[in-house]
Amino acid sequence: MTRDEPRSVLIEVALPLPLFQTFTYAIDDAMAARVRVGSRVVVPFRQRRQIGICVRLDAEKKPGTRIKQALEVPDAEPVVGADLVALCNWIAEYYVAPPGVALRLALPVLLTGADAPRPSQRTRRILRLAGEAPSLIERDAIFGRAKQQRALFEAIEALGGSTSAEHLRDQLGFSPAVISALEKRGLVVAEAEVVARDPFLSRRIVQTPRLSPTDAQLNAIEEMSAADGAETFLLHGVTGSGKTLVYIELLRAVLSRGKSAIVLVPEIALTPQTVDRFRGAFGDSIAVLHSALSDGERYDAWLALKRGEKRIAVGARSAVFAPVSDLGAIIVDEEHEASYKQGEAPRYHAREVAIMRAHAAGALVVLGSATPSLESWVNAAAGKYRLLRLPDRVAGGKLPKVEIVNLRSRFSGGNGASAPPYSDYDRTISAELDEALHARLARKEQSILLLNRRGYASFVQCDECGYVASCPNCSITLTHHRTPERLVCHYCLHQEEPATKCGRCGGVTLRQRGVGTQRVERLLGERFPAAGIARMDVDTTSGKWAHVEILDRVASGEVDILLGTQMIAKGLDFPNVTLVGVVDADVGINLPDFRASERCFQLLSQVAGRAGRGPKGGSVIIQTRVPEHHAVVHALTHDYDTFVHAEIEGRREPAYPPFVRLANIVFSAVEEEAAMELALAAGEWMSQLLAAGQVEGITLVGPAPCPIERIKNRWRWHLLLKSSQPGTLTRALRFFAERYDPATASAERRITIDRDPVSLL
Repeated sequence: MTRDEPRSVLIEVALPLPLFQTFTYAIDDAMAARVRVGSRVVVPFRQRRQIGICVRLDAEKKPGTRIKQALEVPDAEPVVGADLVALCNWIAEYYVAPPGVALRLALPVLLTGADAPRPSQRTRRILRLAGEAPSLIERDAIFGRAKQQRALFEAIEALGGSTSAEHLRDQLGFSPAVISALEKRGLVVAEAEVVARDPFLSRRIVQTPRLSPTDAQLNAIEEMSAADGAETFLLHGVTGSGKTLVYIELLRAVLSRGKSAIVLVPEIALTPQTVDRFRGAFGDSIAVLHSALSDGERYDAWLALKRGEKRIAVGARSAVFAPVSDLGAIIVDEEHEASYKQGEAPRYHAREVAIMRAHAAGALVVLGSATPSLESWVNAAAGKYRLLRLPDRVAGGKLPKVEIVNLRSRFSGGNGASAPPYSDYDRTISAELDEALHARLARKEQSILLLNRRGYASFVQCDECGYVASCPNCSITLTHHRTPERLVCHYCLHQEEPATKCGRCGGVTLRQRGVGTQRVERLLGERFPAAGIARMDVDTTSGKWAHVEILDRVASGEVDILLGTQMIAKGLDFPNVTLVGVVDADVGINLPDFRASERCFQLLSQVAGRAGRGPKGGSVIIQTRVPEHHAVVHALTHDYDTFVHAEIEGRREPAYPPFVRLANIVFSAVEEEAAMELALAAGEWMSQLLAAGQVEGITLVGPAPCPIERIKNRWRWHLLLKSSQPGTLTRALRFFAERYDPATASAERRITIDRDPVSLL
């Protein structure tokens, strides 16, 4: 140790930097008394202050390194529990991510900023009476002619001796001057009280009636409640079979044992309805965590869970890191959903993280879905998960009848004849679907229409030369939007004004091709001017509570037809919805991705399940040009088992998940040739590694251009790694991430690793 280095305890700190290592710092005796694994530590790093997490005490000095002194330990207790530190370390290892970046997942944003180590909390002014004035004579003497001051004093007295200044001012009408006068006279004392920023407090709690479970529900509840320690259940229940009731009864059992729980839902749009159901059963024991909340709201929910004030965390993907103690169960609703996969580093899958966290805590996991992922289904078949079934809808309800409308034969005219002329509406909404919509409106019933394509038109094309307006930054056509009128790239959000003539040949006849939700909304409004129509897609739900307001309007009956993208296809439960129409089932069905058919079947099955959930029953009409596709055929009969059998056989050769583990390494650069060179060099390096026998049991596919070659002005190539052994794939990926050093690498050339990708686009 050199003379200027401090003689003190050494700790290892993980910093939120793209570096595959931790760093050693010294702490003095005062800091040592407060530091534990999981504590935040403010440290110097390259002339800047950084907040890191202590991951090891009693660290050893690495040869040739100079130890710096930590600057501050801002918290009295660790902010990340030892269990979450271990979980994030597993994420860093499995998903090949820097440890400090993985640990940031467990912290709310307000705890990650180096310049604000102590986050503020929301407070309100509370006024408390400083003494009593029991007799009228005393009050006359104190207040004299100050009638407003006396009225204020007596109002606080009537409210129990204390209340908020906000209530006195906004609800009772007392002016700030009167309040200030009582303070100056010492008759009231003002104090600051911490207020939880809970966005759901304004929503009325509707008590959930205790329903009697069916035999199948009761069997599932009893088996899960009796589970001994860490176990994973796959709850396969048809839409409307009452999975939520099973979840609630399981949570009752978990809470009765003094344990806590986490409930994951795939879409923010589903969270309010889910929260309402769980709050109806468990009151204010629910805390909500998802990205649509403000930083302050997330911090307060996080703090309430960490302190044990709330015992059930409900939220989207990131809620899997909720700081609950004594974890008893994690429920992953709609476990098949791709939104559980994180799109940025570390690219974790919340379902897999939930299983790892629960097993480490000795807790059980419930994966619920009407259309389970093939990975989960195969795991259940192999005995890794316990399969529980809910084969029927509750209360004797029947799955809706599904009808297919073949758009291909409808528009061809049949027998070689030319098709009759159709209006825009007729080309979009078939006669069968139109008639069904009319019937529901006449009976004051509700309908849901799915079109998984937002905007007004898919693209704009020149009639004379065929030119299509494309994004200058991505290999994607521009989508035509209205209100405001613009062409938009849905990948990089580039926008431009619609042209009046072709950019290539100067032609003036530009056609809008393909319909989006905006256009269907206009066509429906013209067809049914008296109907209440609501559109739910990314464009209409960008506001914080926009999705809540739309769904509340549907629940109240203000909306007759709800039109939307995939966010309306799952989890929603409206008994008066008796018709579901799929405007175009072919969106995404032929994408160059091995999961395309699976996603199509899941989407069709899930949206079909929104119909007929009440005593009136329901029906589904699916419009498609490929009625013979196996995803459509099996959705027609709600036949998940047969679909899975057919789909699995298609994954055996060439092998894709669930038969192998997959990793997608993406190489990108601002120049096309640079991306190609980067990918080819990495592919050659990996091939030599495998040929040398240092890693065995891995198959390379590529490198090749990505299906979408250019996104956000970056050209993209990729290399696929396949292996039947997860550990082997982990070793290869870490070896590549830590040792591959391309000579051409620069800030403009990037390499990203996506372990277990949900899409290869």
